[in-house]
Amino acid sequence: MSDTAAPTERDALVAAARDSIARGSKSFAAASLLFDPETRARAWLLYAWCRRCDDIADGQDHGHGMTRVADAPARLAELTEKTEAALAGRVVGDPAFDALRVVVAETGMPHRWPRDLIAGFALDAQDWRPATEDDLYRYCYHVAGVVGCMMAVTMGVAPDDDAVLDRACDLGMAFQLANIARDIAEDAGAGRHYLPREWLAYKSIAPDAIMAPSHRPGLSALARRLTDRAAAFEASARMGTPALSYRSAWAVLSAAAIYGAIGRKVAKRGRHAWDTRVGTGKLEKLGFMARASLQAARRDKMRIVPRDPTLWTRPR
Repeated sequence: MSDTAAPTERDALVAAARDSIARGSKSFAAASLLFDPETRARAWLLYAWCRRCDDIADGQDHGHGMTRVADAPARLAELTEKTEAALAGRVVGDPAFDALRVVVAETGMPHRWPRDLIAGFALDAQDWRPATEDDLYRYCYHVAGVVGCMMAVTMGVAPDDDAVLDRACDLGMAFQLANIARDIAEDAGAGRHYLPREWLAYKSIAPDAIMAPSHRPGLSALARRLTDRAAAFEASARMGTPALSYRSAWAVLSAAAIYGAIGRKVAKRGRHAWDTRVGTGKLEKLGFMARASLQAARRDKMRIVPRDPTLWTRPR
């Protein structure tokens, strides 16, 4: 069968993707409603594939219930095989991977980007841990920064528009750094951590005892370091919105505000950041979306600041 989808197949894949995002991410689901219908459908299709890969890799159900899996190499092999089939234009029989097939065919998305995301799952399958800050950024690129690039292409950004794609990657980096800060306790429960060893050593925190009560002051300082970095990437990402349509800019700025709030709440809570899961409520999301609407309308008047040369930059 061709890598393009018949209308009935595409409609079914979009419906399945819509259900996936509704179950997996209330924040992204809310922001995605601001896209025009065609961009929204493609964003859902891309999300469904990302979500399914994450669920297979971590033994989750739409992002919930992460566990330490005993068959990580086999799971990685499944992800790789199905992704490569989708990139080759073959029907996979799994709606999420067929969603990838459709969105790649419709957008001309470079195949290296889905492969870069799979490489991030490979790091987790190997029980990889970052030694340095650069290692942390490389991981964040593979699991989120490259998703920003893929999402930008669904919004109509050309696959070779490096200046805009750098900003899109920055937004993914910001999201992931905020998520890492929020999920330190959850990750530790699954035997993982993403804080660089050099950071932990500086605070005299043992990697296998991150959540020890005695480490909370040092851990909260490292979480703030993460959220400060997230804020820098978020500020950079906002400078890319003049290249987008109004509705895409509205969605991007809404998502930036929602995830940015998560990082700021983690920082504000300090050592109590992991007592309960940090999130944003429905009214908060609506407020962020209202402000983002005004920002998107004024984006053409934005004073564009050159990208900070000290920020980590994605691989070309």
